[in-house]
Amino acid sequence: MSAPAPVEAKGLTPTQWLICVIASIGFAFDIYELLMLPLILRPALLELTGAPPGSEVFQMWVGRLFYIPAFAGGLFGLLGGYLTDRLGRRRVLTWSILLYAFSAFAAGYSTSIWMLLFFRCTTFIGVCIEFVAAVAWLAELFPNPHQREKVLGYTQAFSSIGGLLVAVANELASTYGSKWFTIAIPGFLTSVGTIGPEHQHEAWRYTLMSGLLPAIPLILIRPFLPESPAWAQKRAAGTLRRPSIAELFSPQLRKTTIVTALMFACSYGAAFGAIQQFPQIVPGLADVKAKVLSAQEKLELPPNEEAAKKKKIGKQREIEQKVASQYTKMQEVGGLLGRFLLAFLAVRIASRRALLRTFQVPGMLLMPLIFFFFLTVENKTFYVLDLSSILLGELPITTMSIGAFIAGLFTVAQFSFWGNYLPQAYPVHLRGTGESFAANIGGRMLGTSFAWVTATIAGMPGTPGGTPPMKYAYTAAGVALFVYVCGFILSFFLPEPVPGAHDE
Repeated sequence: MSAPAPVEAKGLTPTQWLICVIASIGFAFDIYELLMLPLILRPALLELTGAPPGSEVFQMWVGRLFYIPAFAGGLFGLLGGYLTDRLGRRRVLTWSILLYAFSAFAAGYSTSIWMLLFFRCTTFIGVCIEFVAAVAWLAELFPNPHQREKVLGYTQAFSSIGGLLVAVANELASTYGSKWFTIAIPGFLTSVGTIGPEHQHEAWRYTLMSGLLPAIPLILIRPFLPESPAWAQKRAAGTLRRPSIAELFSPQLRKTTIVTALMFACSYGAAFGAIQQFPQIVPGLADVKAKVLSAQEKLELPPNEEAAKKKKIGKQREIEQKVASQYTKMQEVGGLLGRFLLAFLAVRIASRRALLRTFQVPGMLLMPLIFFFFLTVENKTFYVLDLSSILLGELPITTMSIGAFIAGLFTVAQFSFWGNYLPQAYPVHLRGTGESFAANIGGRMLGTSFAWVTATIAGMPGTPGGTPPMKYAYTAAGVALFVYVCGFILSFFLPEPVPGAHDE
């Protein structure tokens, strides 16, 4: 059977623009919520567990906070994908954004490590569902293939804007949080938790609470959002088939389901097992240590030895947090460029395999070099960009930041690839379920487990590197090489989309 003639591309209607805006906000805060953890992990663990970095307890909770929420998100995200096909794209998208926004806000009130873990789980669940619903929604809004590729590519680029925003939020919280805001942890929480009111103004708490922001425009715009026309028309006509997870493994779809899930896992493995470990590596850099020492020497210390020690530690954490935020911004600037490059190339490279390898091959060669060499040599500063902007602020051009930029470019672009590819791989009635299996079972459950792998290997006594930060650098190099090579090999088995399958 010949493929149907492509629908003519038309200008966006006001309603389509509105949906694109909400989807862009959703994509932005999807990554915003996820990238909070690497930034707040170290200070939150130091406060809530009291365990020193590199210790068995510290490493155990690093692994738990990275992987348990991802496991919960993957499991419930698969259910969310099924519900997206059963109940509609708009409804599920709305509730998923509200879930992760209010969960992130509640996490800011954590008085125990278990409370933080619980709300990270509910945040992750919302994020996992939101991505699937938004991609299915956008894909079905634009029947013209080229227009659909552009819209999916460019709206997903806002994910990297979200990465920039969370780095800025963390930096602002570190500098101004306790001056601008005053939060009060309810008495019943301080009585059942391990942390008293003296820790109510930590920067990591304000960073988490800023995750409430996407709920505000959603609540205002939600009444004006329509349902996906393709899904709604099939349901109204009675031709919408019931989704089935078992159907994903039918002879026609089995290869697509397995290969995309494993490749999505490799993409997430590179992100969580390598580039999200920058904040753990920063404290070991010689120039950061020098900044800390210089700042501590300028402090006016109280006569009490214990109080003086706490003040020094506070200054150390503030500087390490600020530098980590700066490098996260550089990573996301690279990711933003990568996503825009993907969106540009998506309508110019016909083969999906060739499009993906445009990012896989350079990344496979450069990622291990970045972590093995760039981060373990002297972190030389070449230039400092003072952009006088609340969004970017100061961006140091250093050996490490260049590496972070390159790592973000080739790794983050792959996430946009999957957002463009997956809607074409499954029919309407199975689109949310199929996307969810690849993104949540493959990406969120399997892929993010590489954060636990990196933390576990870095915590082993025989791991090279000497200090905990350098152990993370060496381990991240090995993990990056492994997942990139696996992803490249799997790309030879990736099915090319069948023309016309998108509209079935």
